[in-house]
Amino acid sequence: MTRHKNLQDWLQWLKHLHPKAIDLGLQRPWQVARRLQLLKPPTAVSHHYSAPLASSATVITVAGTNGKGSCVSSLEQLLLADNRSVATYTSPCLHHFCEQIRIDGQMVSEATIIEAFTAVDRARQSVSLTCFEFTTLAALWIFVEQKIPFIVLEVGLGGRLDGVNIIDADIAIITSIALDHQAWLGEDRDTISREKLGIARRGRPLIIAEPEL
Repeated sequence: MTRHKNLQDWLQWLKHLHPKAIDLGLQRPWQVARRLQLLKPPTAVSHHYSAPLASSATVITVAGTNGKGSCVSSLEQLLLADNRSVATYTSPCLHHFCEQIRIDGQMVSEATIIEAFTAVDRARQSVSLTCFEFTTLAALWIFVEQKIPFIVLEVGLGGRLDGVNIIDADIAIITSIALDHQAWLGEDRDTISREKLGIARRGRPLIIAEPEL
């Protein structure tokens, strides 16, 4: 049985699920992702609390200070122009929550998100998740269920400890690096750079658009 019948009630409930709006770390989403069977076993390139997505999809993860959304949108359009099916996960939304989870250029339905939220809620049991972590897991559940071959994920904050980073990216992209969210990422560009570069995996392509790095 679903906890809520409409999306707005879910979103209101999610605001109060975790005591902190931002609580960086991978252990909580990793634990729930494993219960949802969203992850393959870790490989030699996996970080602590990360693994490949439980599908054959090519995963592209995008981090950076500015330009992440534009990069995701451009990748989406390039793949669609090549007749490839692609899913994207971005944040935050501009007009409607469903904008954050798109398949083939179209936002998914509220009913699809409610189904995914219900799956995550059942799997988490007593694990407390932030709203972003909960939504990230819901997006990944949708993409795995629908067997989308290309997936583009936008990091929410930083990179190394962002919930998106439980997935080993096949390609990592860093758009730009500036002083942002210093309370969580560090006081200088070098420290912030290391946090954002945490989405990279050994031996896999890393694209850096920051000219001063």
